[in-house]
Amino acid sequence: MLCDNPHQTVFMRFSRYCVLCLFEPALVCALAWTQAQVPPPTPPAPAPAPLVLTGGTIVDVTHWGDSANDLQNAVVIVVNGQITAVGPADQVPVPKDAQVIDCTGKFLIPGLIDGFAGMNSQAQANANLYMGVTTVVARADAERGFIDFGAHPSPQVYPIDSVGVTDNWSLLARRPEWVGKLRAGAQPVELSPQDTAIQMVDTAKLGTRVLFLGPTVTAANAQWIIERAHEMHLVTYGDFVATPYGVAVQAGVDALLHMDHYLLGVLPTELQTPLVDEPQGPAAITAFDYSQRIPPTDLRLRNYAHFLAASHTALMPAFSLYYVELPDHRNLWKEPAAVLLDPRRMYHPTNPASGEMDYPLPSWARHLPGPAQRWLEADEQKKADQSAMRLWRINETIFSAFPHYLAGSGADAMGAMPGVSLHTELELLVRLGLSPREALAAATNNYELQFGWNDIGQIAPGRRADILVVDGDPTVDIWNARRISTLILDGVLIDRPSLLKPPSSSQP
Repeated sequence: MLCDNPHQTVFMRFSRYCVLCLFEPALVCALAWTQAQVPPPTPPAPAPAPLVLTGGTIVDVTHWGDSANDLQNAVVIVVNGQITAVGPADQVPVPKDAQVIDCTGKFLIPGLIDGFAGMNSQAQANANLYMGVTTVVARADAERGFIDFGAHPSPQVYPIDSVGVTDNWSLLARRPEWVGKLRAGAQPVELSPQDTAIQMVDTAKLGTRVLFLGPTVTAANAQWIIERAHEMHLVTYGDFVATPYGVAVQAGVDALLHMDHYLLGVLPTELQTPLVDEPQGPAAITAFDYSQRIPPTDLRLRNYAHFLAASHTALMPAFSLYYVELPDHRNLWKEPAAVLLDPRRMYHPTNPASGEMDYPLPSWARHLPGPAQRWLEADEQKKADQSAMRLWRINETIFSAFPHYLAGSGADAMGAMPGVSLHTELELLVRLGLSPREALAAATNNYELQFGWNDIGQIAPGRRADILVVDGDPTVDIWNARRISTLILDGVLIDRPSLLKPPSSSQP
């Protein structure tokens, strides 16, 4: 409302003026005090200096190892753990403030990927890194123990989790809502489809990359699990018994484990059918014995090999689990990285003195004279060696169809050792018939081609900066992949010799 009294209007304006005169200085002081209490903005941390590798030859591991476009006199620029530029020296300028490593005369390969192993301690993490293994696709089970997610430094860990069955070692097994459902009891049993669907979602939230479909999973469940896993961008590993291998391969399982297990794909129907109800026990023993004694020239085996080669599925034979039973092996305890490992905390390790597997005799044999006991031990060794060679020859037939391979060591079980045995795996892949470049691809870029893991496996822009600088050409001799002069993990230079110092805590 407007005021009609001019004197009243003047008075009101004067009153406002007085209030402002009284309170404005206080307001100014208050604002000044408040501003004085606010710390000045922290200047941004200076960007880390780029890490640059110059002069070396980048080994081409693309196209399953069938390409050989190595890049000589290369420049690789790494910023914040990522490769940002790769190219010839005359095309990629080196930043002025860079930390430069001269790689002249050396070869650059991606950090190695162990596609199936345990990693249960800092000691195992160190052993892997020392041998250039910068990514471990890690499995927790009774043979390998629980995964140590707290190791530092550590390879990148891509967890595997079982799916569709009860399992005390599952990544979910200690969560309150899963304790009762996953308790295995005397034998693992299948979960309901409803529980399995929830399990897949819950384990994916934990960071699981791979779903393990084991012996108890039946065909109907295996098929829909594989389909759903692909929708969720999860990888599937198959180690089947109850599910026929032909069914799983046609469903699109991504990888088959173990050179002695995927041979079950040759089973006739009369041996496969009982495995649905008895994936463990006499029926399974009969099935494995049949598959492992099939003649390498058998037409069924050759047809199975061509079936595998024409499919999406890759093979991860884990030859290293049989390494000490195959010819021309060496004592892996003589490896530098073995100083980190305790045989008492490994599942069926080799004898550190001999490098051979010990075969315990039955209790009744302890009463025999010494020579008789040694004869029995030698006989067990001979049988194991013969069995390994039968499996090897069967796998030679499978290789003749040229399926795709992935490198996984199976460590630390049955004599396989973290880090060390990925290199024995590469050696055995070459012995099987792969070229050294193809074997190297099986431990690097094949994981992108098979699984879509495009953050690792290559020295290329946008990839994680896991890089090995080696002193010899690994495409000429795969042994050169272990002649590591510089180890870069996630863009950070690692003091490789220091990794051999036993960690203060190496409990599995």
